[in-house]
Amino acid sequence: MCLLQTLSSPVSDARSTTSQVIAKVAGIELPQKQWPELIGSLLSNIHQLPAHVKQATLETLGYLCEEVSPDVMDQDQVNKILTAVVQGMNASEGNNDVRLAATRALYNALGFAQANFSNDMERDYIMRVVCEATLSSEVKIRQAAFECLVSISSTYYEKLAPYMQDIFTITAKAVREDQEPVALQAIEFWSSICDEEIDILEDYAGDFSGDSDIPCFYFIKQALPALVPMLLETLLKQEEDQDQEDGAWNIAMAGGTCLGLVARTVGDDIVPLVMPFIEENITKPDWRQREAATYAFGSILEGPSANKLTPIVNVALTFMLSALTKDPNNHVKDTTAWTLGRIFEFLHGSTMDTPIITPANCQQIITVLLQSMKDVPNVAEKACGALYFLAQGYEDFGPSPPLAPFFQEIVQALLTVTHRADAGESRLRTAAYEALNEVVRCSSEETAPMVLQLVPVIMIELHKTLEGQKVASDEIERQSELQGLLCGCLQVIIQKLGSSEPTKYVFMQYADQIMGLFLRVFACRSATVHEEAMLAIGALAYTTGPDFAKYMPEFYKYLEMGLQNFEEYQICAVTVGVVGDICRAIEDKVLPYCDGIMTQLLKDLSSNQLHRSVKPPIFSCFGDIALAIGDNFEKYLMYAMPMIQSAAEMSVHTAGADDEMTEYTNSLRNGILEAYSGIFQGFKNSPKTQLLISYAPHILQFLDSIYMGKDMDEVVMKTAIGVLGDLADTLGSNAGSLIQQSQSCRDFLNECLSSEDNLIKESAEWAKSAISRAISV
Repeated sequence: MCLLQTLSSPVSDARSTTSQVIAKVAGIELPQKQWPELIGSLLSNIHQLPAHVKQATLETLGYLCEEVSPDVMDQDQVNKILTAVVQGMNASEGNNDVRLAATRALYNALGFAQANFSNDMERDYIMRVVCEATLSSEVKIRQAAFECLVSISSTYYEKLAPYMQDIFTITAKAVREDQEPVALQAIEFWSSICDEEIDILEDYAGDFSGDSDIPCFYFIKQALPALVPMLLETLLKQEEDQDQEDGAWNIAMAGGTCLGLVARTVGDDIVPLVMPFIEENITKPDWRQREAATYAFGSILEGPSANKLTPIVNVALTFMLSALTKDPNNHVKDTTAWTLGRIFEFLHGSTMDTPIITPANCQQIITVLLQSMKDVPNVAEKACGALYFLAQGYEDFGPSPPLAPFFQEIVQALLTVTHRADAGESRLRTAAYEALNEVVRCSSEETAPMVLQLVPVIMIELHKTLEGQKVASDEIERQSELQGLLCGCLQVIIQKLGSSEPTKYVFMQYADQIMGLFLRVFACRSATVHEEAMLAIGALAYTTGPDFAKYMPEFYKYLEMGLQNFEEYQICAVTVGVVGDICRAIEDKVLPYCDGIMTQLLKDLSSNQLHRSVKPPIFSCFGDIALAIGDNFEKYLMYAMPMIQSAAEMSVHTAGADDEMTEYTNSLRNGILEAYSGIFQGFKNSPKTQLLISYAPHILQFLDSIYMGKDMDEVVMKTAIGVLGDLADTLGSNAGSLIQQSQSCRDFLNECLSSEDNLIKESAEWAKSAISRAISV
């Protein structure tokens, strides 16, 4: 009761803190059916209270709705809260502090209002009060009311039709006339509607007739003729220094983002509405008009069809290249480079019918981009981004790709960028390395000698970060980041050179030195393992194969350190992946380290602090280890199998909660199946196979339950049918009779045999022959 009394304290800080404390306590108690009288006592005499107490009470209700989940409160309590909140928002409420607290409370209470939004009268009333609050004289109330509208647009999309005309009128007025915080929320409303419609239309296209119970109302399509001009106007409200600030956000940027979402929602229909604006403004003397026209163009490149955009882009490209070198204004150059990047991202690549980049303009494009990399950091960063997408579009080009003649020049220019004194600004150094990695990744065999020449260059750079005096504490972060970029670059180079025999052979001369550098990168850090160095070592293990065994004595302690690091779970996950790479590379030479590795993996799995995303790769890793060491895995069976089995049972019960959970469940099942598959293949032809017989019924039961669940994706399907084959292949007649008795195994096999996915079909055909061998014994 003390808490409730403090809500009426004359000290505003005391009231505010108390609101939060009450909500936290309620978050613990209400789900346990404790403190049932709380809401009643908060609301008991809200109408008679002095304004400051009323405000504190509404604030408490808002925090309360944020803390507890909707299923904790019964509808009667929800109705009472909504009534109090909506009354507090009403225009007749004379006190603005109360009205603001009520509007913010409604924002948090919307998730509870399902039943109320299904009732026409109640919904009309709530919508009317929200729309009226967007017209309040107090800017904070207007902003909070638009925030409510944004939330309603995603939570209750299918209930909005009757109100859209009015909402358009108030959002348009706010965008054109109101202060920035309010205008931003008004634009956000339309962005949110786009998000909803993009999702629904994707479901239509994916033919998920089950998922999409919400019809698309095509609000954006209907609003287009009025919405697009409103958004185009916003593009002219740029700020002088928006390109220099990280995370800057203003009306022009919000309008451009929304225009991009509209383009993705309606496709081709947007083009004729935007082209006149571009044509009219692109050559104007005022930089704002040129920049707005360029931004509009860049924003509509994703969504409309290539057929619609290609002819326009062909005309625009020459103009853009010229603007990037000659325009006197940095904003215009920044946006032009960004737009070129979007052209290359969405309209350039092996899938396009008409290429935008031809032998005629390729030279000019590269010359301009490399020139642009010498510009101010924010423009240079966008030019690196454009080069990234230019290279990516040529990924599967085949022999003599168009970039090959310029390879040396491009690489040199990018390395020069990384050494710029101002490369720390605008993410420039990072963008240059990302572009370099992509250029290397997508390069062809004819430039392989130049990729080889890059190895010692990057090694020297990495060596420099390790030399010299003790690094000052503020520099450690920067040093570590630079090491990350260089290790990432080496990883891409190692993968590239390792993918063909001749280059791999030449590369091997550097392997010892590179590994030495990676080990020194680890040694720089006391507590944590360097994630990029770990990934690069995985690539090195893959490329060096059995030779990698010689690095294990020195490397093992860092491997163990990575596996122990379940607080930073990404590092743990990466290290688990590297264990798999090493098992595939050195096979049974990993045996001396397996006790330590398995102990750590089992410890990770049984820790309730480990992030769930690391569990599937750990199970896969059991399979990798078993494949590498064969029946030596025997001593781990009694520890690993119960863990795998309990995870399997769990994955059967968690299915179908929501999309994210279904995706996780599938990745968990895939990890479990990869573990079974590796273990069974590892024991094949060993006298110890009978150790596995007792696990067979459980595995078949698991396959049966995921088949009956009908919610597995293609990846799980392929792994699952493979496991059925492994079972038969390793256990022979011991499994044959069990499989024969299972109706669902036969159904599953037949379903996979007639799959349209070739990989599933191949796995199924192999499984079928393994099963028939096992039965005929």
